[in-house]
Amino acid sequence: MPCLTDRAVRNLANLKKSASTARVLNLLRVWDEHGATDGWKAAPMFRHPSLNRALILKHLLRRDEVDRFRVRRHVATKIILPIDRGDLRIGGRYGFVDEIGYDRLMEETFGIGPSHPDRQVLALMDELPGLDPFLLREQLRRHGFAPDPCYFNLTEADLSRMTEFVSEEIRPLVDLSLGPDADLTAENPVSRLTGKIMSFTPGEDMSSLGATLQLDPQEYEEGVFCWKGFLYYKWSLQMVIGDIGGVLDSVRRTKPYGRLDAEEHIAIERAREAVSRRIILTCESASDMLKVYDEAFVSLTQKGDPTRFRDFLKDAPLLFSRLGERLGTVQHIVSFWRFRTASGKPRLTPEEFLDLLADFEVSLSGRERADIMAIAA
Repeated sequence: MPCLTDRAVRNLANLKKSASTARVLNLLRVWDEHGATDGWKAAPMFRHPSLNRALILKHLLRRDEVDRFRVRRHVATKIILPIDRGDLRIGGRYGFVDEIGYDRLMEETFGIGPSHPDRQVLALMDELPGLDPFLLREQLRRHGFAPDPCYFNLTEADLSRMTEFVSEEIRPLVDLSLGPDADLTAENPVSRLTGKIMSFTPGEDMSSLGATLQLDPQEYEEGVFCWKGFLYYKWSLQMVIGDIGGVLDSVRRTKPYGRLDAEEHIAIERAREAVSRRIILTCESASDMLKVYDEAFVSLTQKGDPTRFRDFLKDAPLLFSRLGERLGTVQHIVSFWRFRTASGKPRLTPEEFLDLLADFEVSLSGRERADIMAIAA
């Protein structure tokens, strides 16, 4: 495993006390907070102790990194092993899931082969566009893995709000099946269908909808998971939109500590404008992708035409991946900006401020993939 660069080491040190986000799974912090608990010991995320104290990131590949993979990709799952877990300023070693030489890397570093459960968990993480706790938990659960709840910073209040949101979203589907005047008091079909969607596992009885949409079981299973993902992202976008205004205002108003020369001043102002513009464009683009789902669902529930919703479920894995990358980036920027600029944290120097804005700008950049944009269009 290669070692991190100086700049990456600084970013790693900043993450030491930062909680997990849509792009970062901070297993070191989970160990710090829960390592002595019975739940952490009985149901670890990984069996190998070093992996279970690593930092796992969804990393936007740079130009000099894309050749590390046999298949062209924009985002990779990065594993960081701190050299000294007590002092991340020393740095760490890292590798990417499924990079060229990955089997040898895992054998030499951890002594685990392709069939080891930890490899399976990493592969499932790599399939996801982000590391959102809700979707990560669901992805692992539907493949038979159930790490302790301490690994997922999900509150009962958040789960309750998400469930209420899903109930309102799928109510038109229940109305279509039973009629809008159906009695919902005895055995509430909205709650029943919501529960099935929220806890859907392979083989669960939702076959009637799959038959109506003329999807084979594998297509239907994957489509329902991505449907759940779209509902989660639609709910998350509401939260992000509520937070992003304050972050954008803070980015514009924050003044770095120390004296700025003319070049630094120009560079910071340019970076502020670029980050603000790209965040807004990314949120708008995510909204456009969610409209694909909305229009397909309306076609099914209001027009009685299941064709568009069937096509949506078939295309959902591709759209889900890109939508997750976009929202995950914005969610990470919101959470990390708040963490880094919180009261009590040292003020950003001009160099640190420029580095942070540059990281944000790079993570928000990138050309659209033609296949995805054709679906969204």
